[in-house]
Amino acid sequence: MSKYKLFLLRHGEGAWNKENRFCSWVDQKLSENGVTEAQDCGKLLKEQGYKFDIVFTSILSRSIQTAWLVLEAMGLEWVPVVKAWRLNERHYGSLIGLNRAEMALLHGEEKVKLWRRSYDITPPVIDESHPYYHEIYNDRRYTTCDVPIEKLPRAESLKEVLDRLLPYWDSTIVPEIRKERNVLISAHGNSCRALLKHLEGISDEDIASVTLPTGIPVLLELDENLRSVKPRQLLGDQAKIQAAIKKVEDQGKAKVKKM
Repeated sequence: MSKYKLFLLRHGEGAWNKENRFCSWVDQKLSENGVTEAQDCGKLLKEQGYKFDIVFTSILSRSIQTAWLVLEAMGLEWVPVVKAWRLNERHYGSLIGLNRAEMALLHGEEKVKLWRRSYDITPPVIDESHPYYHEIYNDRRYTTCDVPIEKLPRAESLKEVLDRLLPYWDSTIVPEIRKERNVLISAHGNSCRALLKHLEGISDEDIASVTLPTGIPVLLELDENLRSVKPRQLLGDQAKIQAAIKKVEDQGKAKVKKM
């Protein structure tokens, strides 16, 4: 029996989503299209009569910006937005900044799919020679975390994302849901997928085929034990949603340039 509702949202399209690059912990703002996606999401939620009491985001700008735009479109700018690194996107290690399609040409689509979608395979770690290492680890936002900077991830599998997300889920988000407050989590593709795996009991194998497009709200109905009791609902025009899912799935496919 459904007792609680929870909304998950992968942020609107970012600049590097558009360029098909592994963005991960590099801080990027939304693209022009991403701004529109977030605004449209807020309008849809308002039209369908939903309201929020609290919003949780990562500490990456594209997640926060999406939350702000959604709340503005809903006329809910006053709603608290709580930020935490534990909702950050998966850390893609040394793959950060690389183009997925070009990587597929170099390493094969299956290898890139394993790096992107598998549950327990960790990509190569980032080190100080990486062009984005210092940009990430010298960023002042990471001095606000509940672990020291040197203990923050240098690369993560989806399993490791879930491992660092669950303590925050249990300690901070769950109590708000149990108070029957309306909760939105505005986060990232992989932090949302990790949470879906936990709430829906998705197998290690099947999680590879779960795709969340940018800017599409996901409604979950949960029981007393905070487990999903119905299939997740992606809200909006279903034809557009399916096209957006295919676009995400095609990101890791090799694109041969035409001569």
